Amino acid sequence: MTQIKAIIFDMDGVLIDAREWHYEALNRALGLFGEEISRYDHLITFDGLPTKDKLNMLTLERKFPIGLHNFVNLMKQEYTMEIIFAKCKPTFHHQYALSKLKNEGYKMAVCSNSIKNTIQVMMEKSGLLGYLDFFISNQDVVKGKPDPEMYNLAIRRLGLLPSECLIVEDNENGVRAALASKANLLRVEQVSDVNYFNIINRIKEIESND
Repeated sequence: MTQIKAIIFDMDGVLIDAREWHYEALNRALGLFGEEISRYDHLITFDGLPTKDKLNMLTLERKFPIGLHNFVNLMKQEYTMEIIFAKCKPTFHHQYALSKLKNEGYKMAVCSNSIKNTIQVMMEKSGLLGYLDFFISNQDVVKGKPDPEMYNLAIRRLGLLPSECLIVEDNENGVRAALASKANLLRVEQVSDVNYFNIINRIKEIESND
């Protein structure tokens, strides 16, 4: 019988309502050079990808100079931090969910295409860091999502089988990574969907279907 022993969360759009923050910060950095990503392209193509992948795509598709990548990346991180310190705060339904799941013995981790420092600060500012066993960033892997590498790494680090893990994801790139890892999936549309009852109901569903 399948038993779920760990929950692995994506961060942006799952634990933190930050998809707009990344979009805003990157466009602000790109705007220094007269470039921008439209909202349509963001939602259809770029959402959930690491910044370096977004910049590589802009170079391939629009000839954005590769020599500007490092500077744009640095400015994007700086602008993101400004937004995090202004807007990132604890939310009751996430505090309640993670504390209750931890008390019930579930292991928990975050896998995000963000860099380590962004994850660290967001998890601290949201009051969720103490509930996590660890987090994995795009700096811990060769390939970010939609590649399953970071989920595979998290499952190994937890010492579990994919079937014993539930991944919570929101965007297409993250969902593709989760499914490729062979773990179970809870797909959410918005951060308010990430609550204790939705998570525990999905766990019960998985365990009862075995």
